[in-house]
Amino acid sequence: MELTVYSRDYCHLCHDMVEALETLRPHHGFSLRVVDVDAEPELESRFGERVPVLEGLGREICHHVLDPVALDAFLAQFR
Repeated sequence: MELTVYSRDYCHLCHDMVEALETLRPHHGFSLRVVDVDAEPELESRFGERVPVLEGLGREICHHVLDPVALDAFLAQFR
């Protein structure tokens, strides 16, 4: 299962979410991809200031801060 964090380089909330996900990754077995929304105008327009956004399979799991309950519920669908 690959999860994607849409983020910005200068966003401390983005760094916090990625760090938290990295600690959970070994236990849950997902891979993590981090996408800089400022690298693509379409993504910048789509997300605006609403970052970080965590998605899996194209579905939003949470945004701004990591929601472990929402992440667990999402991942439980695939166990």
